[in-house]
Amino acid sequence: MESINRSAIELLDEALEFAGELNIDAYELDSGATVVDFGVEEDGGFEAGLFLTEIQTAGLASVHTSMGSINGTPRPYVELSTDNPGIALLCSQKAGWELDFDVYNGLGSGPARALARMESDFDKMNYYDQFDLTVLSIESAELPDDRIAKHVAELAEIEPSGVFLPTYATGSMVGSITMAARAAELAVMRLSDLDYSPQNIRSASCRAPIAPVSYDESIAMGRTNDALAYGGEVYLQVTEDDSVFNSVSSTATAEYGTPFVEIFADADWDFYEIPPSVFAPATVTIDVVNGPTHVVGETNEELLAASFDLQ
Repeated sequence: MESINRSAIELLDEALEFAGELNIDAYELDSGATVVDFGVEEDGGFEAGLFLTEIQTAGLASVHTSMGSINGTPRPYVELSTDNPGIALLCSQKAGWELDFDVYNGLGSGPARALARMESDFDKMNYYDQFDLTVLSIESAELPDDRIAKHVAELAEIEPSGVFLPTYATGSMVGSITMAARAAELAVMRLSDLDYSPQNIRSASCRAPIAPVSYDESIAMGRTNDALAYGGEVYLQVTEDDSVFNSVSSTATAEYGTPFVEIFADADWDFYEIPPSVFAPATVTIDVVNGPTHVVGETNEELLAASFDLQ
């Protein structure tokens, strides 16, 4: 497979060619690293969110919007499909890189993780990347500085000038869109955590509602996660049957039915203090090739309506 960092860089270059139309902006740090503002000080938007989702999945997924409804009210949804779920979702899209500094906090996703190789996902997929340029997409209310860029460069073992950092706040349209695109990633990640080999997953498709934007990051964190836990729908095609499939959806967790804003508050707003099992889609269909089809979980439109403050 071609380097996923190369693919992501090519997509990011294309996005930068249309920066004005996408309502994004880029600038270079003293280290030579490039920050791309997708939704911190810039507005971003639907197309920027879809573009960044493609970058986060290194071009290995098709992404688009569609219209659906919640409690009878029209609502835009994000839909994603990939025939390379292990690489696209676990080794690239997953927000597995914690950026926790004295005055800066963020979650990193994207193919830079395949250069740093700090997570077990890469061993499970037997995938490692080598390239001299890299992309780490950062979810943070603040734009990164040279300290962040140099940290990424050091762990990715490249020069800081080769680091590109597209950044967006959770409370932005890009934040709502990229989060809604993670429903399949959560299902694949959950299966992997349950010791089901991600190499057994042939394809993945999903859809989830785009949460209304709130500039209050706490509310935004709650809404975007509720969109997945109570509105995320996933289809997986797999090669091996397993009893763990019953534990993949959010309905299998003790926290089910609790709005995420309350879950985050109980964890003192520390993403990594929350049990990983909580991050799961609402409903999952698992189609075993030449075998049974399992359907687990359910959506919860009433909770979503309350979380989204639908009037």
